[in-house]
Amino acid sequence: MIGSKVIDILVFLSVVETGSFVAAGKSFGLSRSTAGKAVARLEEAYGARLLNRTTRALDLTEEGRSLYEHGLAIRDAIEAADSSIKSDQGVPRGTLRVTAPDALGRRLLLPTVQKYLETWPETQIELSLSDRVDNIIEKGFDLAIRIGVNSPDQSFVTRTLLRDETMLCAAPSYFETRATPLNIEQLSRHDLLQFATRSARQGWHLQDEDGAWVRAQGRVRLRLDSAEALREAAIQGLGIVLLPRLLIGPDFSERRLQQVLPHVSSGRIPIVALYPHKRLLEPKVRRFIDMLSSDLRRLPDQ
Repeated sequence: MIGSKVIDILVFLSVVETGSFVAAGKSFGLSRSTAGKAVARLEEAYGARLLNRTTRALDLTEEGRSLYEHGLAIRDAIEAADSSIKSDQGVPRGTLRVTAPDALGRRLLLPTVQKYLETWPETQIELSLSDRVDNIIEKGFDLAIRIGVNSPDQSFVTRTLLRDETMLCAAPSYFETRATPLNIEQLSRHDLLQFATRSARQGWHLQDEDGAWVRAQGRVRLRLDSAEALREAAIQGLGIVLLPRLLIGPDFSERRLQQVLPHVSSGRIPIVALYPHKRLLEPKVRRFIDMLSSDLRRLPDQ
């Protein structure tokens, strides 16, 4: 019975990370209905709802978030046991090609890169820092680290390293001539800084005190394709921005930025490792992912 529950928990993790019963089922060779039944069995076993289902999204309940965090530990233990006995487990060697967002790479990846190179002297790393989501196979990357990007198809594997809180913030100077917004509706009177590429534009869905999700309205006069550029624009007082806490934590302590609408939730965003599907993952890739995951989970406020 324990074994079947573990499988259900692993399916539940996949549902949360892909945001889809269909995608989660496919990753286990199951149908959508079978994946749904796995979550239903868990909800019946625990006597609690784990997911709030809407036509647009799947949101974790408090009980669901608790199970998700414990489920990550279960999956990590399985992966550790699996990798410890696989024949390809060995000393990492050769060049590891990694792509990551600019801000995340500069602030959080470089310490792991330094430790990785010191630990495994027979390796080299080529690190591309860009917020563009390139085709990692065509570009020859072994690994992509992304914020809020899930696997585009079943030829890729996605491992969630961390789910980070996103926060609305702005520079103190921005409010020198403007009133601080007191609710989501008052954002419509402010300048919003949002991420955009040629193919997609960011929109903000915020949860008010009543638990309802609302699409924020505001003047978007500046769009940027770089999280680091968005951060810099906010520090310069150009508007209100929504970014992961990991990228802006020091800016709060040093008072370059201040939180806006602290009572409003903007959800948590996954930081993921994305790599081409392989039956046996090379040691150089696995070791880097494991090290980065461990480093991220040791960061303050996580």
